[in-house]
Amino acid sequence: MVTAITQGVKITVDTIYQDEHSNPVNEHFMFAYRIHIENLTDYQIQLMRRQWFIFDSNGTVREVEGEGVVGVQPNIAPGESYSYVSGCNLKTDIGSMRGHYLMHRMIDDTDFIVEIPEFQLIVPYKLN
Repeated sequence: MVTAITQGVKITVDTIYQDEHSNPVNEHFMFAYRIHIENLTDYQIQLMRRQWFIFDSNGTVREVEGEGVVGVQPNIAPGESYSYVSGCNLKTDIGSMRGHYLMHRMIDDTDFIVEIPEFQLIVPYKLN
């Protein structure tokens, strides 16, 4: 589990290897990740966009960008949080992801960036 705080927004990431959805023989390794976003500020925010950089250990880098997360642009009130689960496939058994969210601060109608800390995607047998 990794955590980072940017401009009063706390991001926590936890990952799990999805053995039942993976096929190592065909270079398909599936991972799920849970993101927990906590608003530590005194104002309401809205998650507008996301940008991911996905790294495979074979040197491949993919970039994924788009509106919101899992089909929504959640509003998060002061002291509240929002969590979601998504997934990522790799061609190798080790990789990582990092990125950022574009957030909108309602009180003064401004946008700001919140960093998503880099997290590892590692098949459990590689840790033994």
